[in-house]
Amino acid sequence: MNRARVLSHLLSRAPPGTPLAAARTFIYGGTRGKASAPPPPTALAAEPFLNGSSSNYVEEMYTAWLQDPKSVHQSWDTFFRNASAGAAPGTAYTAPPSLAEPTPHHVPLSSIAPAMATSPMVGDVQISDKVIDDHLAVQGIIRAYQIRGHSIASLDPLGINTVDPSQGRQLVVRNYMNRFSEEDMERSFKLPMSTYVGGKEGQLPLKEIIKRLENAYCRSIGVEFMFINSLEQCNWIRQKFESPGVMTMDSLEKRLLLARLTRSHGFEAFLARKFSSEKRFGLEGCEILIPAMKQVIDRSTSLGVESFVMGMPHRGRLNVLANVCRKPLEHIFTQFAGLESADEGSGDVKYHLGTYQERLNRVTNKNIRLAIVANPSHLEACDPVVQGKTRAEQFYHGDSEGKKVLSILLHGDAAFSGQGIVYETFHLSELPEYTTHGTIHIVVNNQIGFTTDPRMSRSSPYCTDVARVVNAPIFHVNADDPEAVMHVCNVAADWRSTFHKDVVIDLVCYRRNGHNEIDEPMFTQPLMYTRIRKLKPVIELYADKLINEGVVTPEEVKEVKDKYEKILETAFVEAKQETQVFNKHWIDSPWSGFFEGKDPLKISPTGVHEDTLKHIGKKFSSAPPNASDFVIHRGIQRILNSRMEMVESRTADWALGEAMAFGSLLKEGTHVRLSGQDVERGTFSHRHHVLHHQKVDKSQYNALANLYRDQAPYTVCNSSLSEYAVLGFELGFSMTNPNALVIWEAQFGDFNNTAQCIIDQFISSGQSKWIRQSGLVLLLPHGMEGMGPEHSSARLERFLQMTSDDPDVLPPFSDDFAIRQLSDINWIVANCSTPASYFHILRRQIALPFRKPLIIMTPKSLLRLPEARSSFDEMIEGTEFQRMYPEAGPASNNPANVKRLIFCSGRVYYDLVQARKEAGLEEKIAIARVEQIAPFPYDLVMKECAKYADAELVWSQEEHKNMGAWSYIQPRIATAMNHERHISSERVKIARDSEDQSWYEYWFPWFFPSSGPPEPESPAPSQVHVASKPKRPVRYAGRPVSASTATGNKKTHIRESKQLLEDSLAL
Repeated sequence: MNRARVLSHLLSRAPPGTPLAAARTFIYGGTRGKASAPPPPTALAAEPFLNGSSSNYVEEMYTAWLQDPKSVHQSWDTFFRNASAGAAPGTAYTAPPSLAEPTPHHVPLSSIAPAMATSPMVGDVQISDKVIDDHLAVQGIIRAYQIRGHSIASLDPLGINTVDPSQGRQLVVRNYMNRFSEEDMERSFKLPMSTYVGGKEGQLPLKEIIKRLENAYCRSIGVEFMFINSLEQCNWIRQKFESPGVMTMDSLEKRLLLARLTRSHGFEAFLARKFSSEKRFGLEGCEILIPAMKQVIDRSTSLGVESFVMGMPHRGRLNVLANVCRKPLEHIFTQFAGLESADEGSGDVKYHLGTYQERLNRVTNKNIRLAIVANPSHLEACDPVVQGKTRAEQFYHGDSEGKKVLSILLHGDAAFSGQGIVYETFHLSELPEYTTHGTIHIVVNNQIGFTTDPRMSRSSPYCTDVARVVNAPIFHVNADDPEAVMHVCNVAADWRSTFHKDVVIDLVCYRRNGHNEIDEPMFTQPLMYTRIRKLKPVIELYADKLINEGVVTPEEVKEVKDKYEKILETAFVEAKQETQVFNKHWIDSPWSGFFEGKDPLKISPTGVHEDTLKHIGKKFSSAPPNASDFVIHRGIQRILNSRMEMVESRTADWALGEAMAFGSLLKEGTHVRLSGQDVERGTFSHRHHVLHHQKVDKSQYNALANLYRDQAPYTVCNSSLSEYAVLGFELGFSMTNPNALVIWEAQFGDFNNTAQCIIDQFISSGQSKWIRQSGLVLLLPHGMEGMGPEHSSARLERFLQMTSDDPDVLPPFSDDFAIRQLSDINWIVANCSTPASYFHILRRQIALPFRKPLIIMTPKSLLRLPEARSSFDEMIEGTEFQRMYPEAGPASNNPANVKRLIFCSGRVYYDLVQARKEAGLEEKIAIARVEQIAPFPYDLVMKECAKYADAELVWSQEEHKNMGAWSYIQPRIATAMNHERHISSERVKIARDSEDQSWYEYWFPWFFPSSGPPEPESPAPSQVHVASKPKRPVRYAGRPVSASTATGNKKTHIRESKQLLEDSLAL
């Protein structure tokens, strides 16, 4: 800019005319051909660069210029003209034009004064400060529209949130226009490189510049992108929206768009007629969503995408299933009929269901795969699940750049801005082991959340502002302008394909009905819905537009509508013939071939050959192959040495047992993925799967990834500090491939409650609701070790409460009792106490002929406890997971002498054993530890109880009485002791007739007989059969009830622990 002003000052001093005539007369007056040319003018001679040999060269150039100014370079011509015109010494030189980018703080002269580009004499042009400032103001105007044009765009179909046109331009350009008069609007200005509104034209009148900018940024599309910190990406977006004619559609494209809109509108209208009293969460008001999604899919398919993984809330789901995925219409219609299910599962409401379809994309003539992930009413909960499933598909298809698999997430406006899981999921988008290489987000912006106005539901201007944190461009578009929507969809698909980053399409629309079809919106939004009821549907608006353009005729519009109506009627008639519904029709992640040819009740061995254990152990205990060049921390070297000593002695601690489970699965071709906060090292510094060079940044070594040449890949990755999103991501990953061990580990088990939505809505109930199996493993560090309320309990009781096994029914015993239990339950809950137990239960996840989630309470102090080590003899071939470890000490040799049989689980076992030894009660007290709590090992518990027939039964736990496993264990031990605990229909009737008690006040003492059941009026004995009081009651020994999971006071913790042991062992 400084140079520009200097040039302007210099040029303004150049006098008009050609004052060189006198000089020419003086020069031409001499005889040509002499040894030297006449001396140049004084001003030229005074130039500071003229010295020595350079002066001779300049003299020759000057002589040639005098004869013919065109015979020298333009820069010399300019120099001699300026010098002859009286320019001050040192100011006559002008640098020659260059194709290179201007240096900092400089601009090309041509960008300041366009007229100079065609002027034969630069010196003849006068450039004032106003000319420069006007050009700078034009550049400011262009940038203002690029930054703020979206704020005055006509985005709202209702016209409620539209800016007054008289004020709109001022809001964008602010004071830039103050300097221009009406006459200036006709002046031409050079277009800078930061805009593409000119197309092939280099300069335009100011009026035309503003017109084109408003067409690009202030009509039906508002673009937010100038916050992106990449010039390349900003220029890419500018070109996509500013180039003249960029939104032009041909007649075939318009007719296709009309046909898709017809189907979208027709489907909702058909459901409204046929099922008028049913909730379906229709798409009325945003019917453009269907053509928009199909356009994204078409464009992405043409760019190489083969598989689409989609997630969405309930609004519009049925329409998407029908018209995007092409789900058979009769399957959808039968969901309204209230038919019984013909297969397993409790099912879900129709607008939560997912699906998987493979079909031909007729536009691109390519086969594609479409999956919509089932979702609960927690609107954004499926976001990370979709991302995990997408990442898994990319991983298993070798799609390292995301060119073949694409995720599409649909959102509602209130949920997108209101639910934190959106933010958490966005922050996974750029992480190396979590990225899906770009997601296309589509927001169905109804401008209302249930009954809440946007002004009450968010603090940000737009519902999409959360996307700005990851530099995702945001394309707002009026949903009643179908052609603008199609352009935005094309740009979004191209962006994702080009940059592999997230992008947001904000479909600004409205909701024609209430929150659902039987809801009355006029209660809370009377003005909005008064306006909505006057609006024509977008199908009518667009059909009229195309008729006026001559693209279609009214008869053709009706023909398309009638054709789809006939398709719907035919499917409706077929659906009425159905007598059952099938939950399996709605599986979103089918596992082709996984269940075929397998015995559903046969489990593969989990023990491995000792040579395999030794090989894995030695590799895991060794430094990298280039150890001389890889500097290891001294503390890590001591850990490796200790591991090697254990391998030599044929024992394994927790970390070594885990590594052997992982390594043996990798050897067998099973991919293992371990994810969570700090899992590479381990929260308690026990794992160390990734070794770091102490002197070279990013130089790492993963031993388990380098065990065998032909092994499966091993992924271990530290996650972001998120539980909700990361657990959802890993669940999605586990849904894709059943032949993979996917594990999520909490930093502390206590923190799993921030992912409670994923646990409750997906993991515990997913198979029942959606016939979706998952082998996901949750590792939850758990134990009362004086670390306070937030670092002690993984809330074991909550997982046990959600198990689907009946505490009052004793399963029939058989040879396959254990695996039948696993097959019937919704998930497995374990509290392992030995590395061997942990080793086998991990391997069993893959050995099972089906998949169940596995919840493991993992230890903290046991990680290094010498007593908590396992011999290789417990992991070699012929061994298996022990659901319960019976007493194996002196007490087992003389059962009749045993006074007390203690059942426990987890680390408290080691405290009990130590205290029993110190008290000298090893022959009088037997201790059995339950490794697999759910499903409950009835057979093993009954066997142990029968062995110690005269012993008192005690359940001992370190958790408080209202927590831990007690409430789960107690009724099941009672059932095991009684063999049956039937509750008759008459008893249920009595309970229902009891009006003076709540259900839990009545039934709690019944399920827990130690409190004694209430005594209702007793019907005749022949009418009622109830469970009798247990013959051998089980007594509780442990901490008393508490609102907090643990004390934060060390002395209190020690006192509680001491009391626990005394209560457990006191005879």
